[in-house]
Amino acid sequence: MITRFLWQGMGPMLRAFVLLVLAIGIALPLLNQLLPPTSPFYVPAWVLQLIGKYLCFASLALAVDLVWGFCGILTLGHAAFFALGGYCMGMYLMRQIGSRGQYGNPLLPDFMVFLNYKELPWFWHGFDMFWFAAIMVVLVPSLLALALGWFAFRSRVTGVYLSIITQAMTFALMLAFFRNDMGLGGNNGMTDFKDILGFSVQADGTRAALCFASALVLAIFLVISGAVVGSRFGKALTAVRDAESRMRFLGYRVEGYKLFVFVLSAAMAGVAGALYVPQVGIINPSEFSPANSIEAVLWVAVGGRGTLIGAVIGAFAVNFGKTWLTGALPELWLFALGALFIAVTLFLPKGIVGLWGQLRGRAATARARAAA
Repeated sequence: MITRFLWQGMGPMLRAFVLLVLAIGIALPLLNQLLPPTSPFYVPAWVLQLIGKYLCFASLALAVDLVWGFCGILTLGHAAFFALGGYCMGMYLMRQIGSRGQYGNPLLPDFMVFLNYKELPWFWHGFDMFWFAAIMVVLVPSLLALALGWFAFRSRVTGVYLSIITQAMTFALMLAFFRNDMGLGGNNGMTDFKDILGFSVQADGTRAALCFASALVLAIFLVISGAVVGSRFGKALTAVRDAESRMRFLGYRVEGYKLFVFVLSAAMAGVAGALYVPQVGIINPSEFSPANSIEAVLWVAVGGRGTLIGAVIGAFAVNFGKTWLTGALPELWLFALGALFIAVTLFLPKGIVGLWGQLRGRAATARARAAA
């Protein structure tokens, strides 16, 4: 019944897009697992890894679009939630190494042995169990978002001031995680993962499963986001975005609306980060970089703010361009990124998704003029 409610709450375009995401998540792993490498339709494991990474970035972009596009909260700190989810998964993966590490310690990860840790820090306990790590992937980013949002929204911090606070938060976390005494790998972070749920993270079958899981999670997030923004609650969210003071005057508790969507988007970003780590094989403090949060906002702007679909398209488009340019013209990538942002701001204010509407509007205007 709940699934039917969520599905019916979406428009036909969003439903079709969800099915497309699922089709990609099913087809690519099957082409990798069922076809021989000599087949022209065979999908190599590195392609699965790359697409899986893009799908995780798309989930992060969707989380940003939910708070920025529909609630007007320009967050510049969602990379923190993404990284926290990644660290929770990294801790689980490190506990799965056991005595197979370079130092052979069955309890302590290699970096702890190197730093002369005598016992496992208290916050590492429980991460040897997947169910506990999965709960922490959602809980830790959500609690941070709840604490930050509670104080910020109750204090009526908005606009650029809120953006600066979220950026300061992720920068402070980055500096903290660089410290070796944090017990989380310091500058080097965590890597050399072996298994996830008993399967080798390097195996083609595991990569195929992770790619499918990333697509499935993105599809679920699209359904949830579509149901939220399409409901009466979502209408109130957009009203808060467009006229917050008027909503307060009408008696709405604006803080509650903002806090709910902020925590929900943080949880989504945390899950995306957790799926990202086993596919790239490393997690370190650079994931907290404020530049990563700004880049996620750029994905949403390129695709189309406040459209859900646009966030996913923007994440794929920008990251595909980044992958190609860093290989073909590595010295020009940052200039291309800056030019893209300027071009979108000037010529595509509604992003790639909004371009179709603009073209249709111009065609309708041209036909009206011709008829007159």
